[in-house]
Amino acid sequence: MRIGELAALTGTPPKTIRFYEDIRVLPAPARTASQYRDYDQTAVSQLRFIRAAQALGLSLGEIREVISFRDRGETVCAHVASLLQRRATELDERIRELQRLRDELVRLAGRARRLDPRNCDPSLVCHVIP
Repeated sequence: MRIGELAALTGTPPKTIRFYEDIRVLPAPARTASQYRDYDQTAVSQLRFIRAAQALGLSLGEIREVISFRDRGETVCAHVASLLQRRATELDERIRELQRLRDELVRLAGRARRLDPRNCDPSLVCHVIP
């Protein structure tokens, strides 16, 4: 199948497919006699995997690594589990950071409600945000 057909089947723009090939996340397809890309069904499953892995927060480098292991015939389950656990841990930390930020925003909003603008120092941009 040609790149347009692959794009339609996977919801991946042709430009993105070419980019994935350039960075070796997706292997270069066979070429027709007239040099058109000629994809097989494997490309469909690989693109679906790439998109799903990205949606879970894996980087293209991590995805390329998983595909590389698989291409060498290695079992990838343990490696994927490790990547997913690492991503979950990163998300836990990000959630904690966001909760701290939210607490600070609530604190500053409360401070803003208590301030009288007439008492603000005109040399400062804003008394609410220190």
